[in-house]
Amino acid sequence: MSEHTSPLDLDAIERDLADVDAALTRLDNDTYWVDEVTGQPLSTDLLAAHPTARRNPS
Repeated sequence: MSEHTSPLDLDAIERDLADVDAALTRLDNDTYWVDEVTGQPLSTDLLAAHPTARRNPS
């Protein structure tokens, strides 16, 4: 029996799904557009480029 290795990075996929789940929760809580640490608004450009962003760039 040969060992089958997946070309997919399952850990990365799980992290992406967790980020999407967190973004959906933030949408439900009306906090999607807010930096989760500072409370400052997230720019629409940032969210357009990275829809799961939680923080403004430093």
